[in-house]
Amino acid sequence: MSRVGKAPIPVPKGVEISISGSHVTVKGPKGTLERDIPGEITVREDEGQLVVERPNDERQNRALHGLVRSLVNNMVIGVSEGYRKELEIIGVGYRATPKGDTALELALGFSHPVSVQAPAGITFEVATPTQIAVIGTDKETVGQVAANIRAIRKPEPYKGKGVRYRGEHVVRKAGKAGK
Repeated sequence: MSRVGKAPIPVPKGVEISISGSHVTVKGPKGTLERDIPGEITVREDEGQLVVERPNDERQNRALHGLVRSLVNNMVIGVSEGYRKELEIIGVGYRATPKGDTALELALGFSHPVSVQAPAGITFEVATPTQIAVIGTDKETVGQVAANIRAIRKPEPYKGKGVRYRGEHVVRKAGKAGK
């Protein structure tokens, strides 16, 4: 039995779950998320908790059991608390400028500023010109948008300039040895 898959998912107050066949919809104070459950995995509500079950021990069902439990749990957390990924910009003249809640303009050392549009359900928060927060209800989308912003100018190993996750450690290399 999957250790992750057999753990029940607690449903907090204010979150509504509707299950129709293999389609799960989760509504909460932060929004609504929907997902189709793959394979023969089933999700049922049991005394204020969600239970993810598999019909047998076939390889495919064992592989999907813990995955589906994690995906549904991420949906419940997303609509109740939301997700946040924080990025830091390091470099002289590197900065982020908000253009409303759903767009950013980044100056990252290129000859032109780079514009980033947020997909539906994602907002940007710029605390200082060098700190960006990506906020949303869907964990996958928040992580992907943050990774796309980081990919525009990854931290380089010599001076450490670029966009990195808050708290990310960049391994530095020694530069040229002087005479």
